[in-house]
Amino acid sequence: QVQLVESGEGLVQAGGSLRLSCEASGRAVGEYVVGWFRQAPGSGRNFVARISWSGKSILYGDSVKGRFTISRDNAQNTVYLQMDDLKPEDAGTYYCAAAEGVAQTLVSDYEVWGQGTQVTVSS
Repeated sequence: QVQLVESGEGLVQAGGSLRLSCEASGRAVGEYVVGWFRQAPGSGRNFVARISWSGKSILYGDSVKGRFTISRDNAQNTVYLQMDDLKPEDAGTYYCAAAEGVAQTLVSDYEVWGQGTQVTVSS
């Protein structure tokens, strides 16, 4: 089974940018659909973005459309989340997750999760 490790945590000012990485090991990340979710303190995990095996099918949550970009480099076994024009409400723990089958926006669509990486946005 694949294991996932997120990196790229940081503190940025509102309007700034940050890039998160999700590195896979154990199996090729190209075999999986990969999603990013965000969790604020005291809240559940909310869908941010997901990318298909080929990278040709991409979904974004409404709150991040036009500001975030998900991409993947299967040769590097890594999926990225480029976050631009960050807002305070983007803060939280970001998790990447993998699914072998069809996966869209639900937490339950994904079988494997990383440990999370922290994003803090100051106003």
